Amino acid sequence: MADLEKITINLTPVDLGRIDILVEEGFYQNRSDFIRAAIRRELEAHDEAITAKAGRYPSWEAGVVHFSRQDLEALARDSAKRDLFGLGSLSIDRDAPSSLVDWVFGRVRWYGPIDASSNVKSVLGRKAR
Repeated sequence: MADLEKITINLTPVDLGRIDILVEEGFYQNRSDFIRAAIRRELEAHDEAITAKAGRYPSWEAGVVHFSRQDLEALARDSAKRDLFGLGSLSIDRDAPSSLVDWVFGRVRWYGPIDASSNVKSVLGRKAR
């Protein structure tokens, strides 16, 4: 199974009780199964909006995206900055200097978790547009 991110939500006791009834009646394996199914339905219902958002960016990546220090050094040899737009899981090697990340990336807009040093996250945050 793909990597999962943990989130916390607040529900009213009535909503939680209603979910528990559906679980007890066998519609779902557990509360998490219900919540994941509800989220998937909403994401599917709004897929056109998500696709349209992605289409407004000149380049778009989705899924698990990783940049090693060597990847960034190779990109730095190019004269143009690279825009980074996408969704999913983004990771940048912890030994990648923030100055290198600053040099390589122009505009950045990432939807999803970012695994990188705090200095690199700060650089990416400044470039978010």
